[in-house]
Parts: sequence; C-alpha cells; structure tokens
Amino acid sequence: MEGHTPSFWVLLSVIAAGVVGIVSGNSEGDALYALRRSLSDPDNVLESWDPNLVNPCTWFHVTCNQDNHVTRVDLGNSNLSGHLVADLGKLEHLQYLELYKNNIQGTIPAELGNLKNLISLDLYNNNISGTIPPQLGKLKSLVFLRLNNNQLFGRIPRELASIPILKVVDVSSNNLCGTIPTTGPFEHIPLENFENNPLLEGPELIGLASYDTNCP
Repeated sequence: MEGHTPSFWVLLSVIAAGVVGIVSGNSEGDALYALRRSLSDPDNVLESWDPNLVNPCTWFHVTCNQDNHVTRVDLGNSNLSGHLVADLGKLEHLQYLELYKNNIQGTIPAELGNLKNLISLDLYNNNISGTIPPQLGKLKSLVFLRLNNNQLFGRIPRELASIPILKVVDVSSNNLCGTIPTTGPFEHIPLENFENNPLLEGPELIGLASYDTNCP
C-alpha cells in the first residue's frame, strides 16, 4: 500500500462514497422492482422498470421529488395481475399509491402502514382479499382510502378512526362484517361508501351494539 499519494486516497474515498450513495438511492428501486416481479404485465406497462439504473425516477408511472425519492406510483387501469408485496412499505416518501382497476389478488400488506407520508391509497376495483390491516391506522397523512369492489372480509379496523385528516373512505362492495365506525373521520363518511357488504350492519351505536356483531 506504500507509494500512493494523498490524492489517490481522496479519489478512492469519493468513489466509495458514490457507491454507497448508489446502493442507498436504489433501495426504492429495489422495492418497486419487487412489485414488478410479483405482477403479470401483458401490456408491458412496466417495461421501463430497469433495476440497473441508479434510481427509479426515470421509470414510467413513477414520480420523484427533487431529492430523487419516489412520491407517486401511478398504475391504475393497467391490466396488471398478481399480488402486492411487503417491500412497498420501504417507500417512506411515497404519497400516492394508485393501483386501482387491475386484477390484483392476495392481501394488503401490513407493511403499507409504514408509509408515513401516504396521502392516497387507491386499490379499488381489484380482486384483493383478506382483512384490512389495522396498521393502516398509522397513516396519519392519509386523506383518501378507496378499497371498494374487492373481496375484503372481516371488520373495519377502529384504528382508522384515529387518522386525523382522512376525508374519503370507500369500502363498498366487499365482504366486510361488524358495524360501521362512527367516530373521528367516520362521522362524515356517507353510508353508501359502506354498502354491498352483506354482513356489515349499520353505524355502530356506542355502548349498545357489539363491535364484533355479525362477524364469523
């Protein structure tokens, strides 16, 4: 190692820092590429999603902020099928996740509750099953939650009532059960946003109706 000039070591450290930056910057790309691998894409909508690029900001249907962090994924009505992946929970700067009107199956990953900056979660008109994760109650920036026209079952998590700025909730046309929350943002959600759930009863009467009523 003798004989190297100070400038050599400075150059080496700069290169090393650059490599670290590339690895760090591409973690969001890795998360999105995991989604791509889990989806069938007959129309090649995801063709530009190249994991070898430094970051995913040049990919179609992906929007980044000025710091090259992913803030939007717009894949609504894209003829996609497959399932969602837990890796989506690593997109900590994501504000809009738009995957409506596809044929996505499987469950909603609980890890989506880690998306602290998420404003809109649009998964409506798919074939998603399972329960609504109570972890979604951690999404304190959420304004729009549209899960209608899926195959979701179970109760509406009361954790959602703690989201302070939630304005739109639509869980109609699923297989949900129990009662409709009436506290917090649910005070202002119209009843039609809960219809076509055969086992879902009317608004919860605090102290009178059991939260677990009519659930298997």
